[in-house]
Amino acid sequence: MRIKIYTTETCPFCDMAKDFFKKKKLPFTEVDVSTNHKAAVEMIAKSGQMGVPVIEIDSEIVKGFDVPKINEILAKKIKK
Repeated sequence: MRIKIYTTETCPFCDMAKDFFKKKKLPFTEVDVSTNHKAAVEMIAKSGQMGVPVIEIDSEIVKGFDVPKINEILAKKIKK
């Protein structure tokens, strides 16, 4: 399972998302869209929004720190 979190340094919800995955011991890649223009364009293309966090779990996109949605996706991935 590949997890990518699009973030900025000043986003408290991004910090909450990162802590969430750390507590679950799920590795993730963090991409700071405030310093990486290419990643920002990629995030907008995938999610349709400019706000962070945007969380990509394999090919599924979660807009914001939406714990129920994240848990739903993780449950599906873990069952496989």
